[in-house]
Amino acid sequence: MDLEHQEWIRLCVTEHQRALVAYAVRFLDDVGRAQDIVQEAFIRLCREPREKITPRERQWLFTVCRNLAMDILRKEKKMTQLDHKMIEGHPAPEPSPSDGAENREEGQNLLSLLNRLPPNQRETIRLKFLHDMSYKEISDVTGLSVSNVGFLIHTGLKQMRTRLRAGTAA
Repeated sequence: MDLEHQEWIRLCVTEHQRALVAYAVRFLDDVGRAQDIVQEAFIRLCREPREKITPRERQWLFTVCRNLAMDILRKEKKMTQLDHKMIEGHPAPEPSPSDGAENREEGQNLLSLLNRLPPNQRETIRLKFLHDMSYKEISDVTGLSVSNVGFLIHTGLKQMRTRLRAGTAA
């Protein structure tokens, strides 16, 4: 592997590793296994010619991580869902004290609403808003059509808004 390829790999790891681990944890509910999956994705990236992947590194890595996680879940014959215990085990940095309580309550309400959505809507919404992906990128990662991605996000957000207005987050 030449120096240019090595530097490209280092840059990909620096830019995407954290988000990929967070994404894989949502499937597996296990940080260690998620890290293993991400490591395997980067190993596979090392084997690929840069020209084949650039400029789609992010989508390619998310797709590989998703496929590896799905393979594990299929082998175990179980699907897990993100729950409050997992979120509590991996908290985000705290906001300022003055905003903390209000933001935590809003965040818990939104998380509760998100967790009540079907898995495909949850995944597309997370990829869109947590990982800042375009519909096309989400389509590449999930294998869904771009229009289906748009429909799932629209429908999921609409359900969340309706439930939020009705006060049924909890």
